Amino acid sequence: MRLCKLSAVLLFCLCSISRAQAGVTLLLGEPYGYDGVLAGTGHAAVYLSHICATSPVVLRTCAPGETGIVLSRYYAVAGYDWIAIPLIPYLYAVEKQDDIPLFADTKLLAFLRDRYRRIHLESLAPDLPAGGTPGGDWYELVGASYIRTIYAFEIATSPEQDAALIRKLNDRPNHQRWNLVTANCADLAREVINFYYPHAVHRSIIGDLGVTTPKQLARALLKYSRRHPEVQTSSFVIPQVPGTVRRSRAVHGLLECVLTAKKYMLPLFLLHPYIAGSLVVGYLGNWHFNRSQNSLILDSKHQLGASLTRMDRRASRRRLEELVRTASSDAAADESYWASLHAAAEPTLNASGEPSLQVQVGDGITPVGITRANILSLPDGSGFAAGLVKARLREELKSAVARKTARADVENDLALLQQLLMPQPKGLASRAGPR
Repeated sequence: MRLCKLSAVLLFCLCSISRAQAGVTLLLGEPYGYDGVLAGTGHAAVYLSHICATSPVVLRTCAPGETGIVLSRYYAVAGYDWIAIPLIPYLYAVEKQDDIPLFADTKLLAFLRDRYRRIHLESLAPDLPAGGTPGGDWYELVGASYIRTIYAFEIATSPEQDAALIRKLNDRPNHQRWNLVTANCADLAREVINFYYPHAVHRSIIGDLGVTTPKQLARALLKYSRRHPEVQTSSFVIPQVPGTVRRSRAVHGLLECVLTAKKYMLPLFLLHPYIAGSLVVGYLGNWHFNRSQNSLILDSKHQLGASLTRMDRRASRRRLEELVRTASSDAAADESYWASLHAAAEPTLNASGEPSLQVQVGDGITPVGITRANILSLPDGSGFAAGLVKARLREELKSAVARKTARADVENDLALLQQLLMPQPKGLASRAGPR
């Protein structure tokens, strides 16, 4: 018994040390949109757990309880080279963890981004003369987890190193340096990581033709950690928020983009089969790595846990279908009808400032909570809310998504759905059935 108590105390101390340890984390974001179709190199940024920001362009040491900032380089955002955004807004475009939506679409994403801009980023992206939302790439500063899965590779730092980086970045001119070949987003991440650990990461002359790519940085950092086991390192996955926003694609290096694209490789094999074969062999032997191998998943409570296994996925799908089958006919509303309600719903904030939806059913408007903190607060919206959680679960349990989904999230979602499918007072639950 004494040995068990001692082990528990020791484990608590180790966990506390891990949480208190400063660190720099490479964030490797999967590509989406045109990047996913044409190139697929994705995006790189760095998360600094003990560095915060007085403004998006002035850094300082974090106060107790603050979660640090994400430092990144974008093209043509107010003429700055780098911009710092607090972690939660960078990932989810909200300021509190409790306000993260369970299910998102492009309308909700635009609403949350613009709301955060109006409060915190007016100096970088001011309103249009008529008060409208400006154009430009400012939107990429917040809400990254709605559009892509992010792979995180953390390495420990010291307070002295953090203070030195703050001085360096605050003292040097912060003017736009963006260049796709020599000063892209991955180049800034490379500079920051090498500031802490000189020569830890580098470009690949062969694999990426000398251009710094996000995937090459991750591969180099993992290789460095294997050569230096004394350096504390860890890796985990930040999954894309379930929703109707198109899922991001696998990240590639420049050579890999060619090797995985039929439009490039077929002509190369026909015209130069030996060159094409050499590239494939070289890639498999030296440039390929599994970015998520043995990685934990960051769940909705911001705790690291295991991903879904194949058996977990099958059991969860059976449980989901059982819940839907045994629910009352009113609560188990037709999914196509729910989708039409969701598409027409308008994002808003409730009286507490939490994200919610205004759902129109017939001639009435019903407010519905869409976060874990408020989804159970309005019984009249339980039918729509149940459909939202079902849609989230169906997204999480897709075969391509399950390996990036935390097992704890699926278990919590199933329990939440069971609560929402219980008989509710008459309201939206009784009106949201099949037409």
